[in-house]
Amino acid sequence: MKPPLYCCENTFTDKLKKMNTTELKGNWDEQKGKLKQKFAALTDNDFLFAKGKKEEMIGKLQIKLGKTKEELYKIIEAL
Repeated sequence: MKPPLYCCENTFTDKLKKMNTTELKGNWDEQKGKLKQKFAALTDNDFLFAKGKKEEMIGKLQIKLGKTKEELYKIIEAL
């Protein structure tokens, strides 16, 4: 029997879908602050993305921090 596939992105996305807009905005603002504390190189501009451009923002963070997408989602989930 194969173990189920695990993808941090799907888990994180599922959590976001369950939250209402107010919770999401507050939670995201809090997570951005924590990420900026953890990684001093990050700025507010690194977290700007247009609707539907989340993957673009994640790609920029990957490059800036030298992390994989999975590592970024694990870091965000752990905050």
